[in-house]
Amino acid sequence: MIDTTIFQDKTAVFYTLGCKLNFAETSTLGQILAEQGFRKARAGENAHLCVINTCSVTELADKKCRQAIRRIARKHPDAFMVVTGCYAQLKPQDIADMPEVDLVLGAEQKLDILKYLPSLEKRNRGEVVVTPHRDIRLFGASCSRGDRTRYFLKVQDGCDYYCTYCTIPLARGRSRSGTVAQMVEQAREVAAAGGKEIVITGVNIGDFGKRSDENFYDLIRALDEVEGIERYRISSIEPDLLTDEMIDFVAQSKRFCPHFHIPLQSGSDAVLELMHRHYDTALFAHKVEKIKSVMPHAFIGVDVIAGMRGETAELFDESYRFIASLDVSQLHVFTYSERPNTRALNIEPVVDIPERHTRCNKLIELSDAKLKEFYKAYQGCVRTVLFEQPAKGAPMHGFTDNYVRVEMPYNKELVNKVCRVRLGDFNEAGDALMAHIDVE
Repeated sequence: MIDTTIFQDKTAVFYTLGCKLNFAETSTLGQILAEQGFRKARAGENAHLCVINTCSVTELADKKCRQAIRRIARKHPDAFMVVTGCYAQLKPQDIADMPEVDLVLGAEQKLDILKYLPSLEKRNRGEVVVTPHRDIRLFGASCSRGDRTRYFLKVQDGCDYYCTYCTIPLARGRSRSGTVAQMVEQAREVAAAGGKEIVITGVNIGDFGKRSDENFYDLIRALDEVEGIERYRISSIEPDLLTDEMIDFVAQSKRFCPHFHIPLQSGSDAVLELMHRHYDTALFAHKVEKIKSVMPHAFIGVDVIAGMRGETAELFDESYRFIASLDVSQLHVFTYSERPNTRALNIEPVVDIPERHTRCNKLIELSDAKLKEFYKAYQGCVRTVLFEQPAKGAPMHGFTDNYVRVEMPYNKELVNKVCRVRLGDFNEAGDALMAHIDVE
């Protein structure tokens, strides 16, 4: 039994790097600690505890994690420093050797943080508590809360795919998930707290229920019945796990938005084979065509990697032409980064770094053009928007059901409200459409 009285009236700071899933988990960590008497440190206040939730998707992400640890330690020199997340799981000793770090927690231990905080006394060297990735079994439910208008609900964790370029299975372990009943209960709690929109997140959410008699289709049908939630968005889902049945359901559902994010990674079948992806370009094109046939207004975001080992100039050109031909709305472009213990390290030829960036920039330009074209198609149209709390002095903003970013002068009465608006011209920055609430 942990004596939680030692935590009363303690201050904490949290720092998150990486994906929406990490943000959901950090939010849950904050809630766990708040229930034991911690409060968030105010600006300029020295914290007793610092928790850093790390990412390791690229070498640059690792570097940013180390920089964040040092920067936060300088701001809070007497704080007990806990580092967790993907970088902590993959390279725990590297982090433990940093003099700023007191405790390193792996993926299995992250949401059980109280067990590893018998005191907040500074140590000379970081202690490591990490379960090997093949032995990770626990699923820790989490849902982002706090200042966000949208909530991020973690329904699944881990991955069994082992793509040749990726360390996520090593960082998060095997695929595992909660139950439909647990996720529905979380959604009801969000509704009770006044939340209007939930983004369904995970590492490979299409694998939900893989080791049970439930599946992702069961989950979205059950969530659609939760009263009080006005919107759901499905975050990244593998194209081979996004069934036509699911697409048809979203098209006629009460609460699911016409918004998909589907990882492609390459528009070349040869490169997809090198990556050990589970589909080809024909299947991907079918999924896009299927979505657009039943939801012509749907937003489709796509993940792409530029400069993968083995991606010759000819294969990149083939990939670019295929992506350009797709009726998608935006690309999320990554520059390939060599990751330790991945099979891609054995693939030749190697694309040099400057060429990787050239290809990345070309794809970003394509993405910008597609997004602008998508936005233009809805100028003058009426859509529903959930308005979010802006930063102080910033204009009001939000997203339509089909993920067009909108902007208008601040009105506190509209925060966390779903409103019908007419979409107008681009804002000054060119990254949103101006909204006008003049619709009956």
